[in-house]
Amino acid sequence: IQEEPLDSLSSSVRRQAMETLTQLSHKQPVLGLRERSELVNVCVKSVFSLPSVQAMILTLRRVSALSSEQGVLYHQTLDALQTLLNALFVEDPTPAGLKSILEPLGPWMNSGKAHERARAVNSNVSVLNHTLLTLPFFFPALGLLLGRLILRIGDPDEEIGREALDGITILYTILELQKIVFLPRSNPHWRVLHTLRECRQDPGQALEGYSLIRYVSISPSLFQEFGDFLGPQQVKDLLLAALEGLKSGSEALGKDSGEMMQLASEVTLSVHGCLAVPQIPEIMQAIYVQLSHIQEPRAREVALLPVSLLASSFMTEVVVALLMCPLPLDSNGAEMWRQLILRKPSCDVRDLLDLLLTSLKEKPVTKKGRASIVPLAAASGLCELLSVNSCMGRVRRIYPQLLLALLIQVHYHIGLNLPGRVSSRKDTNKDAQPPAFVPVRWVVKVVKTLLLKMGCSYEATFLEDQGGWDFLEQAENHHRGVSLLARAMVHYSCQELCRILYLLIPLLERGDEKHKITATAFFVELLQMEQVRRIPEEYSLGRMAEGLSHRDPIMKVLSIRGLVILARRTEKTAKVQALLPSMVKGLQSVDGQLVVEAVHSLKTIFKGQDRKLSDSSVYVEMLQVLLPHFSDSREDVRCSCINLYGKVVQKLRSPCTAAMEEQLISTLVPLLLVMQEGNAEVSQKCVKTLFRCSCFMGWELPKRAYSRKPWDNHQQTVAKICKYLFKRKPETQIFFFFQSLEYAKNSRASLRKSSVMFIGNL
Repeated sequence: IQEEPLDSLSSSVRRQAMETLTQLSHKQPVLGLRERSELVNVCVKSVFSLPSVQAMILTLRRVSALSSEQGVLYHQTLDALQTLLNALFVEDPTPAGLKSILEPLGPWMNSGKAHERARAVNSNVSVLNHTLLTLPFFFPALGLLLGRLILRIGDPDEEIGREALDGITILYTILELQKIVFLPRSNPHWRVLHTLRECRQDPGQALEGYSLIRYVSISPSLFQEFGDFLGPQQVKDLLLAALEGLKSGSEALGKDSGEMMQLASEVTLSVHGCLAVPQIPEIMQAIYVQLSHIQEPRAREVALLPVSLLASSFMTEVVVALLMCPLPLDSNGAEMWRQLILRKPSCDVRDLLDLLLTSLKEKPVTKKGRASIVPLAAASGLCELLSVNSCMGRVRRIYPQLLLALLIQVHYHIGLNLPGRVSSRKDTNKDAQPPAFVPVRWVVKVVKTLLLKMGCSYEATFLEDQGGWDFLEQAENHHRGVSLLARAMVHYSCQELCRILYLLIPLLERGDEKHKITATAFFVELLQMEQVRRIPEEYSLGRMAEGLSHRDPIMKVLSIRGLVILARRTEKTAKVQALLPSMVKGLQSVDGQLVVEAVHSLKTIFKGQDRKLSDSSVYVEMLQVLLPHFSDSREDVRCSCINLYGKVVQKLRSPCTAAMEEQLISTLVPLLLVMQEGNAEVSQKCVKTLFRCSCFMGWELPKRAYSRKPWDNHQQTVAKICKYLFKRKPETQIFFFFQSLEYAKNSRASLRKSSVMFIGNL
């Protein structure tokens, strides 16, 4: 059979092979379900794929001589297939046996070719007729078969429609006949059903007098009459069959598919209320898959109809199912999200947003280390809902919660990959390479969309100009991006800031480190608001003071920033200044970039003082914090720390104590060596800071010590510097030696070279 051509019928081999198989079906042992299903598939494909009999006859060269002969062979082949199908059913007259025969026929019922649909419907009806002889038993795949037959009622080919209607009538008869076992004789339908059972050999004759079945056959809502026989699983199959029919019918049948789509729509409207929770995920997945094959607008509307209908009754289950759509969302997934609120009946937008907010509060990585796409999918769904203007009022209700949840999710998704759950976008040009899907970048996009939809365009532009969007995506700079956003919202007097402020207070103590860092970064900037005066001091000054001893350096720096902001208020200035030693002490062993950030904040406190601190120990400690970062690998950090060091030296008060002198002496060699690295900006800062240090100590370094010219050709300069240091402070020579030795291990060649030269001259 497999060797026979699919485009022509020129011999009786196919028919003879199927007749032989029919004879073999009476022998033992019987075929297993898998073998029977494979056999049916092969035979059905071989026969159904043949061109129509008219087409085959027209292609023959000797039409007059062979046309009638070809027609006979064609009908004999179809009859042989049908006889084989019936024989296979008799071989195993069980629900599973019948299912193995009917399932391979299903796809052919939605073919774009009328003769293939006609053959499939005819075979289904013939098998159903044969089934009447083997009652009673439970009918398998009832919903799927019923749905396929219902759609064929609206077939453009009227003959196919009539035959499909006959099939539904027979199917209903089979189901009614099964009731006879349980139906009492007093029931008025018992006699009719009993008569039908006795007339199985000629069911068509009995059906003519059965008014109920005749009514069912012409009713527009005939599937409602099957309600007694359809459980949730069958209802699901019925709905899936309706979607299956839309896939190929919408394009293959063209304008003539209108009635079929109307029937599919009626099926959906009628059965959605009979579904149960377990069926929802499978239905939503089927809708998503089928949409990829449906382009005709009206057909897509019908296919999407179950989304809004199911959401009105099973919103939680529908949302959970949509959260499982592949990411990033393609046009089909996005349309399903929007369908929730665009079509009537729609789900309650408030409840929908609450569900998404709950998902956005989940961590993308569980305690067992498993990655979850739920928060990212929730962010994607929210982004689609934000495109629907009608729900903006509801979004504003929980805007603060959404914004903070998304910012925390940005932090969680930094560097996070979700292998196996991300699909390539189907909407991109096949020739163009689709951009890589970076989860954190996608969540940042949703944050930006939310801000713009809430009217925060100035804030979004501010972040764009300051590089804040890029900061949000980086692990080391995320808190800076959050701070920039909060600062912009304060600057532009965002209306929602008060709600965000009071929401943040309890959030500061929840979650893990990433959660707390994001919340604290936002909260610190809000301390600039006047409303902060109403907050108890324990939630503002007290919380910032506690943060100074936090194990995370970022939390220390954020706390310093918060205290500096609070120091601007007269009533808090003295209390904050009392915490200066703790602030500076907390910066020891902290990354250079964070140190720069913190010291820039502390400069505000110093500038605001009318006089210099009487106790210079805080300044000395700050100098001790800055000095190790002179050799930082990052140019901006080196430059900033050296510059800040010089500015702090200017704050020192005379006389120069032993502690001050010891600290400044320890600075001389690092400044002299770093000055030789060849970076003009860094060298300039070194010259200024070196001059301030020597002036405060009363030292007169050789003028050439402030020259930025390379030492290569000025060996005398190095010698003069070393000679001066030796005379000025002989006991420090061994200290200078070990300092230079440390720089000889530096990764930058210029520093290694200058340090070796300095050691040699020492």
